[in-house]
Amino acid sequence: MNSVSRSGRRVLVTTAGITAAALALTACGGSDDSGDGGSSGGGGGALTIGTSDKITTIDPAGSYDNGSFAVMNQVYPFLMNTPLGSPDVEPDIAESAEFTSPTEYTVTLKSGLTFANGNELTSSDVKFSFDRMVAINDENGPASLLYNLDSVAAPDDTTVVFTLKSPEDQVFPQILSSPAGPIVDEDVFAADALTPDQEIVDGEAFAGPYTITGYELNDLVSYQANPEYQGLLGAPKTDEVNVKYYSDASNLKLDVQEGNIDVAFRSLTSTDIDDLRGNDEVKVVDGPGGEIRYITFNFDTQPYGATTAEADPAKALAVRQAVADLIDRQEIADQVYKGTYTPLYSYVPDGLTGATTPLQEKYGDGSGGADPDKAAQRLQAAGVQTPVELNLQYSNDHYGPSSGDEYALIKDQLEATGLFTVNLQTTEWVQYSKDRTSDVYPAYQLGWFPDYSDADNYLTPFFLLENFLSNHYEDQQVNDLILQQASTPDPAARQALIEQIQDLVADDLSTVPYLQGAQVAVTGTDVSGAEDTLDASFKFRYGALSKG
Repeated sequence: MNSVSRSGRRVLVTTAGITAAALALTACGGSDDSGDGGSSGGGGGALTIGTSDKITTIDPAGSYDNGSFAVMNQVYPFLMNTPLGSPDVEPDIAESAEFTSPTEYTVTLKSGLTFANGNELTSSDVKFSFDRMVAINDENGPASLLYNLDSVAAPDDTTVVFTLKSPEDQVFPQILSSPAGPIVDEDVFAADALTPDQEIVDGEAFAGPYTITGYELNDLVSYQANPEYQGLLGAPKTDEVNVKYYSDASNLKLDVQEGNIDVAFRSLTSTDIDDLRGNDEVKVVDGPGGEIRYITFNFDTQPYGATTAEADPAKALAVRQAVADLIDRQEIADQVYKGTYTPLYSYVPDGLTGATTPLQEKYGDGSGGADPDKAAQRLQAAGVQTPVELNLQYSNDHYGPSSGDEYALIKDQLEATGLFTVNLQTTEWVQYSKDRTSDVYPAYQLGWFPDYSDADNYLTPFFLLENFLSNHYEDQQVNDLILQQASTPDPAARQALIEQIQDLVADDLSTVPYLQGAQVAVTGTDVSGAEDTLDASFKFRYGALSKG
């Protein structure tokens, strides 16, 4: 996850946050696995959920990771949120939300909102929440997502007016549902510093579907349904939920298969998930995921790139096209990831509004498979001498333990026909993240997890003239269309632009996407609702789950 800012042309701001945490295949819990959370998963329909994700802090201003945001989604309200089964935002605790001028986004709150502690929730709390996020600007927080926010006003108790720097920002409603969007109690939270987790819990500063009734950091968190919640998601199906934290994914697997917990979500290994699919005592539930994997080409240093001795744009394009023809996405998904990743044939992942599949139609056999003959014809027609020597880099510590197998298989796929000789190399992430923007790698691995569930977050960071890839890709038409879609109010017209952009960048192949990470939950056979919350919003809402 990286976030972007827009002023004239959008200038990109790289942020550390969910990217590092979410792209790892197995998260690192900080718990002692001997905790007794599993014992509360049986009586009265209560649920126990297990996870190896890790909480940084439950103060929204200080965390930008999946483990912390998982808690926030249960206990804090948002002005805008995504209903179950949809990636598109609607008002949550808001009655309405709309542009009242090109640079003013006005939200009207529902009346009678309260926090669990009895404090009224008014527009003053909303203004406070966003003002403190910007003022604190914690290095581990999501304040950079508010790049287009100029000021917040609260003219009366139920009205909030956001003044934006750039007009008609169609992404801003999505940002209100992002990690930058939780609404907090101004009587509990500090205005200019992070508030300790225990103070938040003791202050009952919650107005989401649940409140926290017990909190042991990265060990056990207990939730109780909040009867005062008036938001989009409605009343939780289960009153009591306990979340147990694991430091070892193998213990998480053992507990869910033996019935000690009711649900395991983030992150079992692909091998463990594959094994559990054959266990009649559990259900493995799959849903669309926002994580994508892709190969990035450096337009200067790739074979026949602009700064090479044999620079030739047509030959360089043919090399990228041949790679796209030869990659067998299904084989990688099946052999390396056991179905926990699925083939991706576009730049916007399946499940998001506007997603298309131009790579499936333009490359390979036209149905998603590889086509060595087509790759050979492309290279021959462009006058490319084979085998093409391709230096391909991947990170051995950032995208999970299976990256080595993933890229070994890609190397085999490219070399099997004799069209490529692949020099496969690996680097640890600290050095890798510096090298990739310094023209060191002609072609290299990257992954992405979204800040918000909108196609814009898969286009803007990669394909503007100034982009976070820094791979020297430039296309003025694509750049202008990206800026246009972000300020096009009509949904149908905006979707048409998003589809057009995907088609154009599929022709250029600045990157070759190939995998989309699935969301996977493992539940007891008596648990329902996981299929409802494993949607393209990429938020796991406990209130959708029920037992028995």
